[in-house]
Amino acid sequence: MTHDDVPDGMRTDARATWPSPELIESWLGDSIFDLRPGEEVEVPADDEEAVSAARRFRDVLSQFASGVTVVTTMSGGEPVGMTCQSFSSVSLDPPLVMFIPAKTSRAWPLIQRSGKFCVNILAEDQAWLSNQMASRGADKFAGVDWTPAPATGTPLLRGTIAHLECSIHAVHEAGDHYVVIGRVLGLEVGDVDDPLLFFRGRYATTEPAVD
Repeated sequence: MTHDDVPDGMRTDARATWPSPELIESWLGDSIFDLRPGEEVEVPADDEEAVSAARRFRDVLSQFASGVTVVTTMSGGEPVGMTCQSFSSVSLDPPLVMFIPAKTSRAWPLIQRSGKFCVNILAEDQAWLSNQMASRGADKFAGVDWTPAPATGTPLLRGTIAHLECSIHAVHEAGDHYVVIGRVLGLEVGDVDDPLLFFRGRYATTEPAVD
């Protein structure tokens, strides 16, 4: 299938929401399968049964709409970031959250060594930022406005709807991913209201609330 084809059942205007072919290729390559923005798992391209099962798994889970975050830290004096859709609250007392990086993530080992991270919850106009932080072989922070977060010094991205600064509380192995539990050290709501969402394999936004 070429990038110009539109699969049966997909809206004809869907192509406008697709990432660039170059970004798609950077995610997929020859032996990986994308599940969420910026994530990949090893699935042999010549194993049709495995590819079919992975696609089915992805398609079913894509029915669950979620927000999009960028998880950041500092490593060797340089900012590190990764796009992450799999983020959730865990506990109120103590205040815990979680995110779930793939074992193939290049950013996760740096975040783990740092011991702290910032979850930046993206706004509706920040799909470009999600794509940039999910890309490979590029300066992810080129053109990105950020400041050190007050509690941890981790990169706080401008224009997000909220952020949470965390220390790593626990890490659990879960198949081809890690479940990372973070203890919240600081958090703040931003100045924008509408979130960036991910639904059925593409970015979406919320409709304005009706009073």
